[in-house]
Amino acid sequence: MITLPRRNLLLGTGALALSTLLPARLLAEIDTSDLSDITQGIAPISTAEREARIERARQLMRDHQIDAILIEPGASMVYFTGVEWWRSERLTAALLFQKGDAVIVTPFFEEPSVHQTLGIPAQIRVWQEDEDPIALIAGALKERGLAHGTVGIEETVRFFASDGLGKLAPGLRVVSANPVVRGCRMIKTPAEIALMTKATEITIAAYRWVWPRIREGMAPRDISALMNAATVKLGGKPEFALVLLGEAAAYPHGSHQPQRVREGEVVLMDCGCTVQGYQSDISRTFVPGKATPEVRRVWETVHEGQQVAFRKARIGLQAGEIDDAVRAFYEKQGFGPRYRLPGLSHRTGHGIGLDGHEPVNLVHNEATLLATGMCFSNEPGLYLPGRFGVRLEDCFHMTDSGPAWFSTPPISLEQPV
Repeated sequence: MITLPRRNLLLGTGALALSTLLPARLLAEIDTSDLSDITQGIAPISTAEREARIERARQLMRDHQIDAILIEPGASMVYFTGVEWWRSERLTAALLFQKGDAVIVTPFFEEPSVHQTLGIPAQIRVWQEDEDPIALIAGALKERGLAHGTVGIEETVRFFASDGLGKLAPGLRVVSANPVVRGCRMIKTPAEIALMTKATEITIAAYRWVWPRIREGMAPRDISALMNAATVKLGGKPEFALVLLGEAAAYPHGSHQPQRVREGEVVLMDCGCTVQGYQSDISRTFVPGKATPEVRRVWETVHEGQQVAFRKARIGLQAGEIDDAVRAFYEKQGFGPRYRLPGLSHRTGHGIGLDGHEPVNLVHNEATLLATGMCFSNEPGLYLPGRFGVRLEDCFHMTDSGPAWFSTPPISLEQPV
């Protein structure tokens, strides 16, 4: 095991001294003995809460005249049923009904495993390898008197499932399940917000541990390895640890060009983890050594852009108006207009919860009204192609009195966490 050397401070500025080179081969073993799990005592989603979700879904089905909804494995299945599964050519699916218990359809040999995470009352119906699982779904609907009913299809269900159901039950009316699924998942409960808060605490703690250990010559994979190791030791499940160095920071999701940490050049990190499935998403941009006046100006502009978005958020506002406010501010600073570069080439933010990106987005023309319990990223980055980019990202949730941060934005370029 190795212990990475602590940084030296340059004239008390908090910038990174880059005299210590750390070969990538030494990162094969990372000493995280000074970190410990901070998730003790965290409560998972309870049976009572999951049952409340089902009741909310039933009410929304009544409101929108939908008799049942079809869901495949993924975040929505976890949300409603607790079943943690994956998608393959062998269909596992859930039917939630306006009346009566849910039905889970799964291969015969998978039933014991699927049952282990099932968190609601449900019938599990199995199919053999030479049988059609969609026929079981159609049969369950017929048994409930819904052969000519209305079925909502969750938006990520694959075509073969929805198309096959339509062919086996031609009397069905097939519609989008968005009014039900989004109507439930967009509004987070205190229990969900508590899990997202803990995921955020882990990511911030990992940043705080990694930042002093970054050295000149490191490649993105070296820094990602540190971030992931810290996240695991702190009790989180790493989801992503994107590291963009120098010019690569000008391209929001990176570059295939070789990158190394160099004094005076931008380091952009975009990292997140999950706790009980709920996600964090935090970006930080800093400069080892002394930043140029231009980098500093852009960083401070992005820092203010975050505050513009945060101040604009209020209950009842159309989500797209937050994006509009940020772009109006940036245009006054000489960026844009709209998505033109140099400027902000992506939306101001996205919804977040069990999925890292989920509806709705903080983007122009999004008319969904902000409501208590909605959660968003706030990441109005600025990108200068061929030179560098700056992104600061912190998430917030809406309360009755306005937005509340999950993580507090950095106070300065020299103090990213």
